Amino acid sequence: MALKLTVPSLNSPEAAKALKETILTSEPDAQVQIDPETKTIEIEAKASEETFKQLITAAGHRIA
Repeated sequence: MALKLTVPSLNSPEAAKALKETILTSEPDAQVQIDPETKTIEIEAKASEETFKQLITAAGHRIA
């Protein structure tokens, strides 16, 4: 499953790194690309879109 999300609260490379680590802790096989400049996240994984949305929200971010 390829998923692309916009996360407006992603405002720094440090925030991107922390979010990526959070996602990989729950879904270690996921391929995660985060671009803090465009505030986008691309995830390739078997888990559902809802799973990743919940992880991102739980990490303190909001999804557009």
